[in-house]
Amino acid sequence: MAEEQRSELGLDLEELRHLEAIAKRPRVLNLLSSEIRSIDSKLSKASAAVATQTPTVIARDKAPVDAATAGVLNYVTLSSFSWDQDNEKVKIYVFLEGVEQEKAETIFKSMSVDIKFHDVQGKNYRLAIPKLNKEIVPEKCKVLVKPTKVIVTLFKASKGNWLDLHLKEDKTNIETGSNFDGIHS
Repeated sequence: MAEEQRSELGLDLEELRHLEAIAKRPRVLNLLSSEIRSIDSKLSKASAAVATQTPTVIARDKAPVDAATAGVLNYVTLSSFSWDQDNEKVKIYVFLEGVEQEKAETIFKSMSVDIKFHDVQGKNYRLAIPKLNKEIVPEKCKVLVKPTKVIVTLFKASKGNWLDLHLKEDKTNIETGSNFDGIHS
């Protein structure tokens, strides 16, 4: 694959990830996620092919990763985590060793969370919850890095109990556009 094609795929991937971060509809999120995986796979294969053809020198810098200068980064999705809550906040526990506080990139929005952990034992990890169950106060939220885990604290916009971390929408309304009651005529 030519360098120009890889560059274009990288730009497509970056834009799709941005769209995924702002998308709200489950069907749209699924479509974007599927396309991201497809392009990510193509890029990985192309990068592996190039890596076997030309030697590369990898320089490790202790400075935080700058997405604008680093190009397109690949992330391992963190889908396994635990969470707990009290009346005012939700805590998400991610068990991941080797995270450095200054290499954690966080985006808190009123209804979403996107956290990226750069250069953790040679890999990049991402925890994204595109649609939270209820609103949070982004400016109060924080990430605390411990030796074997990361604790993400989300402050609730309104006190109360969350039944789930993710917003669950009525699937019958999403799929059919109506609230089908199962009666056939």
